[in-house]
Amino acid sequence: MTRRDHVAAFAIDPTLPPALPRDGRPAIVTVGTFDGVHRGHWEVLQEICRRARATGGRSILVTFHPHPLRVVRPEHAPPLLTTLAEKREVLAESGLEYVVFVPFTRTLQGYRARRFVDEILLGRIGMDELVIGYDHGFGRDREGSVAMLRHLGADMGFSVDVVEAFNAEGEAVSSSRIRRLLSEGNVAAAARLLGRPYRLEGVVVRGEQKGRELGFPTANIEVGDPEKMLPREGVYAAYGRVRGERIPGLLHLGPRPTFPGFAPTIELHLLDWSGDIYGDHVRVEIVDRIRDILPFSSVDALIEAIRGDERDGRRMLGLG
Repeated sequence: MTRRDHVAAFAIDPTLPPALPRDGRPAIVTVGTFDGVHRGHWEVLQEICRRARATGGRSILVTFHPHPLRVVRPEHAPPLLTTLAEKREVLAESGLEYVVFVPFTRTLQGYRARRFVDEILLGRIGMDELVIGYDHGFGRDREGSVAMLRHLGADMGFSVDVVEAFNAEGEAVSSSRIRRLLSEGNVAAAARLLGRPYRLEGVVVRGEQKGRELGFPTANIEVGDPEKMLPREGVYAAYGRVRGERIPGLLHLGPRPTFPGFAPTIELHLLDWSGDIYGDHVRVEIVDRIRDILPFSSVDALIEAIRGDERDGRRMLGLG
């Protein structure tokens, strides 16, 4: 992936004038939620970038925040694979020229597909060509199917092309498939579909110091976005990005049954590293699952298990 540091991001409110500058070049556009910005999404983004280069045009992603289901049917809204900040960061490496974030509101929910195309994609983006994924749909009741969009394109003067499904390991890559893998704890398979390790981010807060008492000091991480998906509870091999360093470690995600009464935690033990990082922002890249969380009959048994976790984690991270 090549980072495009000058990628421009805009927020559009349907009630405001156009936010995207016009320069006479054709606008090659794709539209979608793009949660996870996984390898299937990447195929669509790279396609519009290729077309923009070939035509001297502009590559533009129109995406939504919050996730539309948070507004339409919040009880069915999925947990997020990428927070807004994470999505911005990943998209900065896509080669796109513009990313337009459209606030998804009750007003926008009521737009029919034709109105969305007319007022947003044509009126505010200046779209000339629409490139979409094979399973795409937008507008009220997702009526903006491929067939309907092609009909609208013929009527309103833009072309529509479809990028076929991107398959990996015999199945189409999708955000729902990645969520399923994370719910199973299969972070290694999820990473293959994402194109990068799944990650969590947050601030280091003070805990009960149990890890330090056991000889394995941990950073207790408070994930800032409650909508962010957490993988299945367990112990994982991971990397922590702290103060610009990428440091191998072990991640404990979930309850601590050996110590009844203590709340579940997200704790990162950094291998071969020490220091005070309270209040620091930490990113955790989760590489592979080591084991389930288990109760132990004694503190000594727990310490021995953590030593085994460290050996397994080093092996999974290629540290010998």
